[in-house]
Amino acid sequence: MGSEGCDARKPRFLCLHGFRTSGLILETQLGKWPESVRRNFDLVFLDGPFPAQGKSDVEGIFEPPYYEWFQFNKEFSEYTNFDKCLEFIEDYMIKNGPFDGLLGFSQGAILSAALPGLQAKGLALTKVPKIKFLIIIGGAKFRSPTVAENAYSSPIQIPSLHFLGETDFLKPYGLELLENCVNPTVIHHPKGHTIPRLDEKGLETILSFIETIQNKLEEKQ
Repeated sequence: MGSEGCDARKPRFLCLHGFRTSGLILETQLGKWPESVRRNFDLVFLDGPFPAQGKSDVEGIFEPPYYEWFQFNKEFSEYTNFDKCLEFIEDYMIKNGPFDGLLGFSQGAILSAALPGLQAKGLALTKVPKIKFLIIIGGAKFRSPTVAENAYSSPIQIPSLHFLGETDFLKPYGLELLENCVNPTVIHHPKGHTIPRLDEKGLETILSFIETIQNKLEEKQ
């Protein structure tokens, strides 16, 4: 795919929001990032396929409606509607793609990090181009043995950027996910389970990651 004119094509990311939030909420949360970062991406925000089936943690902070990608038990080891969720994402990608990468926060990050492995195994996103890049904010690995053995049977080799919050309850699981990635880029921040603002070091790291993925896109043109 050649780029139009002399400008490099912006990497196009499908953005998957957190549990019981929405695409619009994720877009608002990413508004904390400076324009110098956001203008380098073509970001597309999708709402999860299921209306929230319970109280949202962001009630009173962000307006409804709220959505979820799938449902799970307390141990996060059994999932309901997971296959429907994968079909929903693939259908959206077929109609609105192609996409170069996935950006996810929280439940959307857990899902995003599992999709390249499931795609490689032919269990998800079989009708769309391969995912080339990942941005994972407050992510973790799936705990269900059936999903895990397929999603993480091979290391994640594509360029991936991970945000790890010092006080994030998912941090230990985010570190586990890193072990599954080949040469991941990591931004540490002092906050909890949130999309952080970028300090000087974080800004430098994300801009360097953007340069890496733009170079990879140009190689493929």
